[in-house]
Formats: sequence, structure tokens, C-alpha cells
Amino acid sequence: MRTSTRSAADESEPPLDLTGSTGRTRASRAGLLAILPCVVSACLVTACASAATGSGGTGHVRSGPGGSGPAAAGDAAASPAAMRASAAARSPTPRASTPPSAAPLAGITVGIDPGHNGGNATDPSFINHLIWNGRASETCDTTGTQTASGYTEARFNFDVARYLRAALLADGARVVMTRTSNHGVGPCVNRRAQILNDSSARVAIDIHADGGPAWGRGFTVLEPIADGPNDHVIRSSERFGRDVRAAVLTHTGMPVSDYYGSNGIEFRNDLAGLNLTTVPKVLLESGNMVNATDAALLTSPRFQRQLAAALLSAILAFLGR
Repeated sequence: MRTSTRSAADESEPPLDLTGSTGRTRASRAGLLAILPCVVSACLVTACASAATGSGGTGHVRSGPGGSGPAAAGDAAASPAAMRASAAARSPTPRASTPPSAAPLAGITVGIDPGHNGGNATDPSFINHLIWNGRASETCDTTGTQTASGYTEARFNFDVARYLRAALLADGARVVMTRTSNHGVGPCVNRRAQILNDSSARVAIDIHADGGPAWGRGFTVLEPIADGPNDHVIRSSERFGRDVRAAVLTHTGMPVSDYYGSNGIEFRNDLAGLNLTTVPKVLLESGNMVNATDAALLTSPRFQRQLAAALLSAILAFLGR
């Protein structure tokens, strides 16, 4: 019997209560005028005393950064949460009368499609049945590829998706995923597109890894071609694709592909996820699992967190946050 999974996760965290104010009692103008001579006299005495003793006086005390030291190196430093925590630790404490900025993605829905599923190989009759992708028939799904050590693409896709989901939630986003575990079968690729379309997402990312030639390296961003349903999101998807490409180059050690696409970009019209989308979306082939150098990166939790940070950065850039 096929183990089914829920087709989407719709999760969000309640916004933090960032409101606050301080009261301040103001003296009347008459009261201030009454005490002014005393204040001036006291200040002169204090200034003279300070000059005589060489003391700097009390002055204004600045709050320290509140951190205990530099950000931890290694995996923790590569995570989106750690990057934000480090930046926050270096920032001065805001005055109580100045409320901090709202979470950058508050009120925004973002879609994530971790390609394939860990149980797809257990139900070939299901994943091989044909669906309509907007232009032609294609199979419901595939098993995906894997590294020489047996680390599967489905697991990689889901691992990165979990890191990205956590980072998005921390920034206030509502996150919708097309699958919530790596132990089920499906959903089919047309159903995945529908889940994200129905979510009212402002942007969505399909996370994959490639199974290319053993000599080939690098990532490729797959972008949609107009075919009807996706016509109004072609330009926005291309813009998002440029943001993804730039962010992956900036935040990870993965180069653009030397065997697939043109300078890290490839246009596809045979994939249901891109053909049927009504939200801005691209598909990222994060690297070549068959290549030993790429595989060493793709199986590394540190790289996966870096990639999640890159995708978060691309989403923020695309949304102008």
C-alpha cells in the first residue's frame, strides 16, 4: 500500500509583539524657569570639579552590543539564523520610543517545492502514470538522482527546503511546502504546481539537484517559457531567476554549470512546475550529484545552510525587502 503524505504545509509563526512606549513627565514652563538658576549653578560646580580632578564626569552611557563574542565558525556561521543573529548582536539597542522594524516578510506567502519524494521508488505505477503539463504528457514524478554514496536527491531537496523554511518563518513569512516529509510518494508535479498556485504565494522556488555527466560541475536556474497559464509571470520569474543566480554565486562555493544551460540559466517548456505556474517561480538544479566535487558540497549540511541563505537572500531581493 502506498504511503501518502499531506500535500502541503501551511505554517506560520505569530508576529512578535514589537510595540512599546515609555512615558515621560514634562515640567511646566514656569517650573523650568524656576529651577534654571540652580541647574546652571550646579553645572558650573560640577564642571569645575571635573576639570580639577581630571575626571570625565558621568556623561551619557552607551549600551554595549550585547554579544558575547564573534559568531561561531563553521556550520553555525553558515546558517541563515546565525547570519541574522550576528548582525543583530552588532546593532545598538534601539530606544524604547523607536519601535524596531517589522519582520521583513510579515504577511507574505512564499512557496517551496522540494522535488521528488523519498518513497517514490516504492510505487512505480503511481509515479509513472501520465499527467498533463500544460503542453504535453509527462510522468507524475520520478525518483530523482543520487550521489555515488547513495545520498538521494529527494533527501537533499527536502533538507535544503527545511533550512529555507525555518529562515523564512524567522523573517515573518507564511510558508507553503508541497510535501512535509521525505518518506512518502508524490504528489505529482502538476499537483505541486496547483498547491503553490492556490497558496497565493508572492514567489516560489523548486529545489532540485542534477544527475549530469561525471565530469560536469555547477548549478543551473531553470526558467519558464510562456505557454498560457504562466504568461503573466514570465518576466517576474526571469527577474527572480537572476536574483537566485546572483545569490548562489555570492553565498555558496558552487559555480555555474559548465555542461548545462548558458551561464547558469536554462529555459524549459517541458516541466509542469514551470508550465503551469501562476506565481513567479524558477527551478534550481543546485549542482551535479554525479560529480564527486559537487557531491561533496551537496551532502554537506554547511553547504545546504549556505544554499538556504542564498535562496532567502534572493527572495528578499526579489520582493524588495
